[in-house]
Amino acid sequence: MTDAEVQRAAGGVLWRPQPDGNPAGGVEVALVHRPRYDDWTLPKGKLNPGESDLAAALREIEEETGYTGAPGRHLGEVSYVKPTAGEDRPKVVHYWEIRAQGGFFTPNEEVDDLRWLALDSAESLLTRETDHGILEAFRSQPVTTSVVLMVRHASAGSRDRWKGDDRARPLDARGRRQAAALVSLFRPWVIAEIISADFVRCVQTIEPLGESIGVSVKEDPLLSELGYPGNEAQVVELMRTLANRDAVVCVCSQGDVIPDLLGRLANEDGLATPSREHGRRSFKMPKGGSWALCWSGGRLVGTESLKAPPVDP
Repeated sequence: MTDAEVQRAAGGVLWRPQPDGNPAGGVEVALVHRPRYDDWTLPKGKLNPGESDLAAALREIEEETGYTGAPGRHLGEVSYVKPTAGEDRPKVVHYWEIRAQGGFFTPNEEVDDLRWLALDSAESLLTRETDHGILEAFRSQPVTTSVVLMVRHASAGSRDRWKGDDRARPLDARGRRQAAALVSLFRPWVIAEIISADFVRCVQTIEPLGESIGVSVKEDPLLSELGYPGNEAQVVELMRTLANRDAVVCVCSQGDVIPDLLGRLANEDGLATPSREHGRRSFKMPKGGSWALCWSGGRLVGTESLKAPPVDP
């Protein structure tokens, strides 16, 4: 079975604070009713050609509910077999936590009703067992209140072959393509601030992103492999400061910094990562790779390794 034969879809748990407006006071989630199946479910739908899973989740949620949203934690995936054109075809659906930003529901042929419900009520109304597992994953952590996107600089040739100051080593051709690919990868987030280590290759990695959204890149030497050692606690505090802001922040650093930094944050906040047994090595990433770090009130509650669009060698 090839990837092309697997039907891919995406959706999410669309949520908003309860009427008092404070997420800490409880949340409501949106369930939709599909007349074709006469079921109550989480909003989801199939990917368009060339579309990422997260982009599809946001689009489908808006199409089915009328609400735009801001992505938070990746809640997992559901796999099952669906009869299609007379044959059984595997289907994989990825889900995210999505905070409602605004909008209103209009009934249509695909979805004829929407209800905002407290979690226990939503649990009782959901029709499909697979949706119950996703809602349970949503309930397992506090809701995301902020996101920091952490990027490792893109490909920059060989350190050994570079004759000048290593801080001035630029991206190579592949690295420039990787940097350009970050623009589409990060499109689901509304990024308001970009901070980079003060190495040329780090700044160049996120300059195309900044240019595309009209945000200048700020440099911080403590995010570099030269500035980080001995200042680990200060950089951890910087990340927590960024996490307490109301807007999404993008941070670019280096491979000798990121695994240790994210490992410290995860360990301090008791976050169980998929590879927790490997400690800080679980946060290693390739050049041009990135993580979405989800926070709730300054506490790290979720991490997701982001799959960048492929680029030529």
